[in-house]
Amino acid sequence: MKLDPRQPPKGTVRDWLAARAQAGAGGGAAIVFPETGEQLSWTDLEAQARGFACGLTALGAAKGESVAIVAPNSREGVIALYGALLGGFRATMINLAAGRDAIAYALEHSEARFAFVHRHAAEVFDAANAAGIQRVELSQAGDAVLHQIDATDHALLMYTSGTTGRPKGVVHTHASLLAGGWTTAIAHELTPQDRGFCVLPIYHINGLCVTVMGSLVSGGSLAMTSRFSASKFWQQADDTKATWFSAVPTIISHLLHGDAAPSRACCARLRFGRSASSALAVETQSAFETRFGVPIIETMGLTETAAQILSNPLPPGVRKIGSPGIGFGCQVDIQDQDGQSLPEGVQGEIVVRGPNVMLEYLKNPEATGASFRGDWLRTGDLARKDSDGYVFVTGRLKELIIKGGENIAPREVDEALYAHPDVVEAAAFARQCAKYGETIEAAVRLKDGSRIGSEDLMALCRDKLGAFKSPDVIHVLDELPKGPSGKIQRLRLTEYVPTR
Repeated sequence: MKLDPRQPPKGTVRDWLAARAQAGAGGGAAIVFPETGEQLSWTDLEAQARGFACGLTALGAAKGESVAIVAPNSREGVIALYGALLGGFRATMINLAAGRDAIAYALEHSEARFAFVHRHAAEVFDAANAAGIQRVELSQAGDAVLHQIDATDHALLMYTSGTTGRPKGVVHTHASLLAGGWTTAIAHELTPQDRGFCVLPIYHINGLCVTVMGSLVSGGSLAMTSRFSASKFWQQADDTKATWFSAVPTIISHLLHGDAAPSRACCARLRFGRSASSALAVETQSAFETRFGVPIIETMGLTETAAQILSNPLPPGVRKIGSPGIGFGCQVDIQDQDGQSLPEGVQGEIVVRGPNVMLEYLKNPEATGASFRGDWLRTGDLARKDSDGYVFVTGRLKELIIKGGENIAPREVDEALYAHPDVVEAAAFARQCAKYGETIEAAVRLKDGSRIGSEDLMALCRDKLGAFKSPDVIHVLDELPKGPSGKIQRLRLTEYVPTR
């Protein structure tokens, strides 16, 4: 089975994994794990995943039912993921960073009866397993006949972060899951010769679809670490001969401000790095490319769209810094509240439709209905398009700061703060205010040893934004709250910083 840039993949994950195993029967690694020295060929991966799938089937797991995967990035976690998909079950990825209550909710809401639990996640699972879910081992193989499946069957269940309420369970089919890998592969022109570097957790949509599904669809390979390490990143990328990596803005910023540096050979081998999950500051992207000589491709995606919906083209195509790019493999539009397309330069909501869009929110028809306008998925993100069709994100509907009746996008303030070279992380947020309704505050993390003060940063903002849009207070923190992908959780900042 080969990547077709004109149409999304047909069939199921089972079909694609079997095809990769057959094509790779002569050897060669599908995934390498630099921390442990382990590796998996496509043939071994398919065989071990099939054994796990047969074991689940022999235990009585029904087609389409949830099988919880409770594991960090690891050889075992990847086998369990592919085993659940190959067996016709709904792979339910448990976010290890979500906290006991959120994990317990996901386990209960998914109605999982079986779970693969990695040894390093056993304590987390046991604390949240109020329902008495049965643990299953990878070695628990059997000779059961696997369920018949097709592209429309449930494949993946992944829970949103739930920062504004209960987490919602996003359901993807085999078709939309494969399409998620395909949008990445065609945007970045991935080939069987490419090796991605996966440092993001595969219990997050970016790690799972961009890197894991992207490599499956393109026929390339992966290097995978259990977690991101700023001090080891470049050496691991060099040792594994990675040709591209996927990251988030906080990782890009930490690499930029870190002491570690890549070898010339590593930089020459890396075709690009990609950034997603939240907006990448213009100053951070420019400084990273100047220091390391590795182009950063800004992109945008959602859990509900199996990751990527927008991407900048690869060099020598036009990359517009500050924009996550144009649509690849799906249609992206900017619409008003009535669903009418808006002209260039006018702010509205990003909507998307295409083969990578989710099926539904599990057991939540109200939320599913509210998220769709016809066949357009409403993202909740505000943006405008330029004359070339590039999208420029201006903020989130739920994150807009409304000061004195004027809408202020927090990203404007973020960008001003990132202009200072000592600012590693920055996020503006709203605080309730009797005079204006809401006022602007911000939190920053500074480079180690920095002597810059909050008053200096406020002066910088006033110079760039004017007094009205500038923060009244800037809080200097050791760490900003983040989700599992490393995305700063802006709406939680009021819990972290004191009121004046």
